[in-house]
This record gives sequence, structure tokens and C-alpha cells, in this order.
Amino acid sequence: MALDTTYRTDLEESMDDFSLDNDDLTTALDDIAKINRFLGGNAVTLNGVKYLLKELPESSEITIMDFGCGSGDMLRMLSKYGAANNLKFNLIGIDANEATIRHAENCSADYNDIIYLAEDIFKYDFSQYKIDIAVMTLTLHHFKDEDILKILGTVNNLVTKGTVVNDLQRSKVAYRLFQLIIFIFRLDKMTADDGLISILRGFKKADLEKYASALNLKKYRIAWKWAFRYQWIIEK
Repeated sequence: MALDTTYRTDLEESMDDFSLDNDDLTTALDDIAKINRFLGGNAVTLNGVKYLLKELPESSEITIMDFGCGSGDMLRMLSKYGAANNLKFNLIGIDANEATIRHAENCSADYNDIIYLAEDIFKYDFSQYKIDIAVMTLTLHHFKDEDILKILGTVNNLVTKGTVVNDLQRSKVAYRLFQLIIFIFRLDKMTADDGLISILRGFKKADLEKYASALNLKKYRIAWKWAFRYQWIIEK
């Protein structure tokens, strides 16, 4: 069957089961973090955060919330960046899977500026937090369009400065590249299968522009980044 990337697929990933709690999950989380580092994917989020930080006084205390934080790899990168640049960060990771949060906490035991919450974004009351910047790295593609609009609407109302979305481009070339990565990294079946589905659930620029129009977003920028990512910076 020919590969068709015209529309987002409705196929579900194993990791979309928020009750998942086994060694396969931990392996998948670590593999995702490793591949992101190898391909430079985390830098897409970090550079977006740097852009939004320009509007904040260097002496201020900055709260950054990572929605769909996974193993916390992105937050640990932000923590190191903050420490190296004398920035005071409060870093909060959100994920609906309790096992994922436990793994993130274990991986981040030496980071005093990171906390994690096992919460469902659709149910949790975030009003107790003053969130300056939200980040979502490889998060949105896990959701259907209607839920993406709910998430973006909720997050945009929470933040004071803006949101950085870093997610996959849906394309045949990206799909074939990931098949090569599966071979190079000898990825487990769950990571391999979910990764290919992730690309088919990814986005084209027109999809992101459609969401922006539906939410009446006025100030944003969408840029293609290596490796087959879109960086979407939404400013308040």
C-alpha cells in the first residue's frame, strides 16, 4: 500500500494508554530522549524559549511548564541552560501517565528546580500557578484536532508570555528517515511502531495555521526545523 500523508492518521500509539506501566514504556521514553538529542530536536524547543525570554527581565523568576513532559529530558536541558546563564527557573513537568512521571522524577533526582505532576490537562486546575512560558515537545500529535484546540486554548489562557510547540512534520521523507533510525538504533518494537505512527499523526504547516485561525491567535510564527519538525512560537 502506498504511503499517504495527506491527512493525519487516526491510528493510536501504545503510549497513548495513560495506564501503561511496564519496561517497554521506560525503554520507549529513553529512546525518544536519545533520538531527540541525536537529531537536535530539543534545541528547537530551547531556541523557542530563548526567543520568549528576551521579553522577560533577567532578574525575574521564570516559571516554565512542560505539557507532556515524558522523561523530563527537555526540562533537564532547560535547567542546565538556566544555571549556565544565571536565570532563575521554576520548571514543572506535566504528564497524565503516573509511571512516566515516576521515571521523570528518577531521572531528575539531582535537579532542584524541577517538579513533576501526574495530571490530566483536561481536568487539572492550573490556576494556582503563574506560568510564564509553556512548552510542548512532541505532545500535540498525540491528540485529535478537537482536543488540540482545547489544549492550546487552555494553555494560551494560562501563560503570560507565550508557548513553544515543537512537533513533527507529516511527510513521506520523515517517515522513511525514521525507518532508517529504527535500523540504526535497533529500536524496540513499541518505540518503532509508535514512532512511525507519530509521523503520520504529525502536521503540515497548513494544519497549524488552521488551529491558529480557529483560536484567533494574532501573534505567532511557524518555522520548519531539522529534523522534520515545526517550531511554533505563540506570543501573548
